Amino acid sequence: MSAPVFSNHGCRLNQYELEAMKELAADAGLQNAVVINTCAVTAEAVRKARQDIRKLRKANPDARLIVTGCAAQTEPATFTAMEEVDAVIGNTEKMLGATWQGLAADFIGETEAVQVDDIMSVTETAGHLIDGFGTRSRAYVQVQNGCDHRCTFCIIPFGRGNSRSVPAGVVVEQIKRLVGKGFNEVVLTGVDLTSWGADLPAAPKLGDLVMRILRLVPDLPRLRISSIDSIEVDENLMQAIATEPRLMPHLHLSLQHGDDMILKRMKRRHLRDDAIAFCTTARKLRPDMTFGADIIAGFPTETEAMFENSLNLVAECDLTWMHVFPYSAREGTPAARMPAVNGKAIKERAARLRAAGDAQVLRHLAAQIGVEHQVLMENPHMGRTAQFAEVRFDTAQAEGTIVSARITAFEGTHLRA
Repeated sequence: MSAPVFSNHGCRLNQYELEAMKELAADAGLQNAVVINTCAVTAEAVRKARQDIRKLRKANPDARLIVTGCAAQTEPATFTAMEEVDAVIGNTEKMLGATWQGLAADFIGETEAVQVDDIMSVTETAGHLIDGFGTRSRAYVQVQNGCDHRCTFCIIPFGRGNSRSVPAGVVVEQIKRLVGKGFNEVVLTGVDLTSWGADLPAAPKLGDLVMRILRLVPDLPRLRISSIDSIEVDENLMQAIATEPRLMPHLHLSLQHGDDMILKRMKRRHLRDDAIAFCTTARKLRPDMTFGADIIAGFPTETEAMFENSLNLVAECDLTWMHVFPYSAREGTPAARMPAVNGKAIKERAARLRAAGDAQVLRHLAAQIGVEHQVLMENPHMGRTAQFAEVRFDTAQAEGTIVSARITAFEGTHLRA
């Protein structure tokens, strides 16, 4: 019997949950299985999942093939119909030890081939703690799951359910444990991070959680927050940005577009000027702040003038780390019924957005030459600055440590020190 093979698609939260599933599967004694954790964010993501399933089946013809994740949750019939697939597991079920114990005990007999419950009925977030992944320097803590918003292009709420939060005390205890294990940076992660707390008693805000972590875990050198919705940022989070050097000066913003009409058609909660105002204010409070952003190119009804508003937003918000998504219709979403943009135009606009982002990265890297940074080492020859720029070293450094380094040059998309 062989150990299970795991394949992950999609976001950082999926990656976090995959590591948790590895532990659950190991505890259950699961053997000779392939587990694919899918993403549903675009139709292309689902296509890639199906492609991966066929590839992994060919490579592992005798293994039991289990499909889980957001695409399995939103369209279980798609994967159940694939002859390569033995079981389909929902997003709630994949985080339960009992699921993996059943799979390990008797895959065919006692375990149903499809275990996908109504995600909207879930009221708690699984608190399964892992000790970080990717490197021994950085750990991820899931503090929130699900989303209460219904953007017209997005299927994710139907894969993740409604927003639900991990209580602050549980989060703090997890982070204390991780710091005790030697992690020098913790990243707070979730599906809609700035909605954290809305379902908890007294409805605390994300800023309250950040300030509490920094106060109660004084030995934590670096705290980072993942993607946020800038319109939902609260006063305490702005206060933390202004006054807490241990909160890293890098924010990834869920902006999606730079044109007001498209933002309204997306059913977003901010307008163009809101995004610009937030970035301007945050940078005034923290001059070394850098921004990443998610931007969709070619959303239905997008004209060239509307696209130009997105393109101009890159400079106006001084965005550095861009995630550009060519629009891909998701069946079941309102946007899929809107007048589509020509596919060739979508690709061309996405390329222009990426080029603008690449130029911003080069500008940022060039400005770092001669600057001293505190670099968290991810391996002996590579680490990251507080702004998340990659730094490479000729001389080996201790993995997981934070070193002072003066930047001497940049090559491609990384710095040299």
